[in-house]
Amino acid sequence: MRLSGALFFSAGLALVAACAVSMAFAWPAKAAMFPLTMGIPLLVLALVQVVLDLREPPARADQALANRRSSAVFGWMAGFIALVMLLGFPFAVPIFVFCYLAFAGRERWLLAAVLAAAAWGAFHLLFQRLLHFPFETGLITGWFQ
Repeated sequence: MRLSGALFFSAGLALVAACAVSMAFAWPAKAAMFPLTMGIPLLVLALVQVVLDLREPPARADQALANRRSSAVFGWMAGFIALVMLLGFPFAVPIFVFCYLAFAGRERWLLAAVLAAAAWGAFHLLFQRLLHFPFETGLITGWFQ
């Protein structure tokens, strides 16, 4: 069996998720809600990916294509982190969803806008209305308060 980078990445992600979930169980319920709602599905999906990586041999990929795709993924992740830091989560989520669907996914702008609005609605309903989760304001949005 040949080990691949994807297997190590999936196993590492599962390990990080398992640590986050196990640590969150010791926290008060309200503080643990976000890490558990994100960590448990991440743990399950990462473990499924580990099993899939172990069952099939690693595929050979064009290195230039793999590098471009990896750069794009890290660029989108860095962009989301920057949006969260600048605007805060409530504004970053719909902007990111719209931009990703419109530019990376090449979806129609109307569909991207509708799905971004749905993402904002679900985010707002779950974390702000139901859970009353306090999100920090972003650097830019903090100037206007």
